[in-house]
Amino acid sequence: MAVAFNSRVFMRGIAGKSSSADLGNRVSGVCFSAGGVSSGAKLRVRATLQVDLEALEIPRLDDSADGRLGLDVVSEGELREKGFLGMRKTKLVCTIGPACCSLEDLEKLASSGMNIARLNMCHNTREWHRDVIRKIKKLNEEKGFCVSVMIDTEGSQIQVVDHGAPSSVKAEDESIWLFTTQKFEGSRPFTVQANYEGFSEGITVGDELVFDGGMASFEVIEKIGNDLRCKCTDPGLLLPRAKLSFWRDGKLVEKNSELPTISTKDWADIEFGISEDVDFIAMSFVKDANAIIQLKSYLSDKSSKSIGVLAKIESLESLQHLEEIVEASDGIMVARGDLGVEIPLEQIPTVQVEITQVCRQLNRPVIVASQLLESMVEYPIPTRAEVADVSEAVRQYADALMLSGESAIGLYGDKALSVLQMASSRMELWNREENRQSALHQHQLGVSLPDRIAEQICSCAVEMANNLGVDAIFVYTKHGQMASLLSRNRPNSPIFAFTDNNSARMRMNLQWGVTPILVELSEDMEANIIKTIDLIKMKGVLEEGDAVLVVSDITKAFQSIQVKTIV
Repeated sequence: MAVAFNSRVFMRGIAGKSSSADLGNRVSGVCFSAGGVSSGAKLRVRATLQVDLEALEIPRLDDSADGRLGLDVVSEGELREKGFLGMRKTKLVCTIGPACCSLEDLEKLASSGMNIARLNMCHNTREWHRDVIRKIKKLNEEKGFCVSVMIDTEGSQIQVVDHGAPSSVKAEDESIWLFTTQKFEGSRPFTVQANYEGFSEGITVGDELVFDGGMASFEVIEKIGNDLRCKCTDPGLLLPRAKLSFWRDGKLVEKNSELPTISTKDWADIEFGISEDVDFIAMSFVKDANAIIQLKSYLSDKSSKSIGVLAKIESLESLQHLEEIVEASDGIMVARGDLGVEIPLEQIPTVQVEITQVCRQLNRPVIVASQLLESMVEYPIPTRAEVADVSEAVRQYADALMLSGESAIGLYGDKALSVLQMASSRMELWNREENRQSALHQHQLGVSLPDRIAEQICSCAVEMANNLGVDAIFVYTKHGQMASLLSRNRPNSPIFAFTDNNSARMRMNLQWGVTPILVELSEDMEANIIKTIDLIKMKGVLEEGDAVLVVSDITKAFQSIQVKTIV
């Protein structure tokens, strides 16, 4: 075995800005290590740790085609207003529905900080979804936004279909209802359709039917073929396409185990997502890693771009296979509403913490979803408990927060998004001021030597950035891997990820603290640095004396860290 490995450290003169404490006194040490190597193949790896703290004077570029910088207008505005450390790091996902599907409403959400638009394939037609997707892409192209698109599959589940009424229907105490698989047009009094022929199999008289996680409850009083006659025991609103679950003696009756994770309708929706060039597909009711692996293999064959596959954790079975699901997926959504139907309510907070920690260990972005600001569906301000819930998710370093009904059908979707933005920014500031950097117990991700080196470089880069108090971290990346490794370590400084791959740019929209920027890159790293710093200076958001830490994985054989100050 022959391994050539060089590690070089350059420490030069200091030229930091006076507002940051003397950088020369803050270089308390540089960490860099790589584990042992066991391989029969020859491998040449060059890793450089270059701390270049001398003043960097950038030559001016002309306004040629190379002089274009794909920095979205929202990030640019936030940077101008708040500076580097004031940039929000938690990403925001909005579910698009009838309350916010016009071009004007979508632009308002994008301007207010929406990073990802979620389309729930349970609702509306594919034509409706296509129209929304094209409006979002139009805004990105013409207005300079960078909003990614996610479709959320319906999944195989026992679920209520449209009861025919124009809106919600009230179930009164002790009223008698028929739950049926019969198909009919319009509405019938006290009748609700279920979309699965075998939905009543194994259900007995006396079982409890829970509607939409507890919005209303019924007792089964009679079985009539495949249908159930039920008496309302807890009155409430019956919304279209809400989920049904059955309980017996205080325990959930498992009904979904015999259903495939990806239904026939889901496959058609996935084909639709591919044709519309979406960025993420979220899978509902994932039981284990198999369906994720199947879908990712299918996408690699059918799609010319890299589409991220997210797994929704919303069942007891998914919790039992949590780690394998996280490893197989490209990200996780904590669907607390459905999850709360299957596990005791008091366990939801600790399960959320566990899922968030596992995702961070395995370097997968995690979205905390469901009922974050539920009261804002009807009211213009949230409850104080809801704000505390949002802030706790931010304190746990979740990558993203998601609005569901608040934006899709709510009266105050734009205000709900503003609440998420303000609450997350405030908690991020508090975390930083209180030095509550969440220590990450290092779980080695890489297997090959280059991957392990990249992992170590990013861990060290974040430690250096925090110790030196640099203004920003610049990462130059082809596919976003090093940007995700930097994000995993949750640095104080914002991460600007430069890539020439638009698919990678849109997927990095989900990663904590990462601002993805589309720009032409070359194999010459110094040329890339000079060009991008000059372009950012031309935007007026990079000032004399600013210090940036530079990381790159543009060439696999050469990975580096540099610290530069601007003049």
